[in-house]
Amino acid sequence: MLKHSPDIDFPEWYQEVLKKAELADNAPVKGAIFIRPYAYAIWELMQAEMDRRIKAAGAENAYFPLFIPLSYFEKEKEHVEGFSPELAIVTHAGGSELPEPLAVRPTSETVIGAFMSKWISSHRDLPLLLNQWANVVRWEKRPRAFLRTTEFLWQEGHTAHVSEGDAAQYARMILDDVYSDFMYRVLAIPTIKGQKPPSERFAGATNTMTCEGMMGDGKALQLATSHELGQNFARSFDIQFANAAGAREIAWTTSWGSSTRMMGGLFMTHGDEHGLRLPPSVAPYQVVIVQINDDPEQERLANQLRGSLVELGIRVRVDRDTSRGLGARVTDWEIKGVPLRVDLGAREASEGVLTVLRRDTMQKSKVRLDEFVPAVPALLARIQEDMLASAITRRDQRIGEASSVADAVELAQTGFVRMPWAILRDGGEEQLKPAALSVRCLVTQNGEVPLRDDVDDAIAIVARAY
Repeated sequence: MLKHSPDIDFPEWYQEVLKKAELADNAPVKGAIFIRPYAYAIWELMQAEMDRRIKAAGAENAYFPLFIPLSYFEKEKEHVEGFSPELAIVTHAGGSELPEPLAVRPTSETVIGAFMSKWISSHRDLPLLLNQWANVVRWEKRPRAFLRTTEFLWQEGHTAHVSEGDAAQYARMILDDVYSDFMYRVLAIPTIKGQKPPSERFAGATNTMTCEGMMGDGKALQLATSHELGQNFARSFDIQFANAAGAREIAWTTSWGSSTRMMGGLFMTHGDEHGLRLPPSVAPYQVVIVQINDDPEQERLANQLRGSLVELGIRVRVDRDTSRGLGARVTDWEIKGVPLRVDLGAREASEGVLTVLRRDTMQKSKVRLDEFVPAVPALLARIQEDMLASAITRRDQRIGEASSVADAVELAQTGFVRMPWAILRDGGEEQLKPAALSVRCLVTQNGEVPLRDDVDDAIAIVARAY
């Protein structure tokens, strides 16, 4: 059982779940973590689903160096200013001082921009659509496992285009068809898509778009971002191409990224007083069969069920550790958030009726042995749908409307606030800071992402944030 409740002490609940579900452990370096096998299995499932969407958007995977000459950052003034406090710098290697300091990759716009300038010469080379799966380092002052860590895993996409319109369209497609779709359909997290205000833009970008999720305590978590970089990086790194008439032009670039922060978002969106609740799409084990007694017949039935489920493509684990008490075993699986648990004991074996628990609702039911396997795919699909519907309801119930900063401060203690951007645009954002609030994004009146320069009538989404 968990000692902490997410309704009473959310931060302590989160730390307890990370430990008891065997997700992460602190590393010797401050702010870094070990990602344990169960959590890494979740990441692999997420990565595979995301990678499929990225490739469907036309991007190709590549890999770029971890170490980046510091001079590369200095070519783009806004970028280096934005990342200076977080940079880790290597000055010595191989027993001697380096001729030029190297930054440990915080993000790769600079080094990829330098290589794009070599690879692009003609409009026929465009668009150039690249993505890499890698680790990055940002020296966090207030780390929190999976949310803000010194080193984390992510994907970062970088593209170059012939026109501003093409770049903007591609950045928006990534936001919609890759990130938002993935959060919604796979993680069962209903995000709010919007445009970041100028104060929250990525360093060097002309426009930043975001997917913001509401966590179990009502705070916002930025889950993925997509940036229009204009021609800022292209000018700095001389990314030029010959157009159809032979004239030289500067390319238009984008960058976009998501990280293991999505795992923290997954845990904090769906978790409850019993621990994790994992959507079947990213659960390492979609079904766990708990063999209650050390009995040959129970073992035979457990193996039979497992084999039949595996043939259907279901991820299954059989728990045969009968040396431990049943209560401790089932509690462990509840904390780990396995979508379906099957209890298989002497009575179930003799009667041919299984006891099945849905982790999302904690509801038990009796299912005939010969009817269980065919019913599992539809049941898992139903759990996925129900978890999404539940997350949408919880989010929508905690979105308030405000017409003043004072109203926003009061309402944002329990969730998100919608208010006219016009109230905050000229100095209003500063008034939010004493209450630890910020404008997470700007949306249109009907909740869509506004065009970059069309925000006069926008609605600001205000919240406390991780």
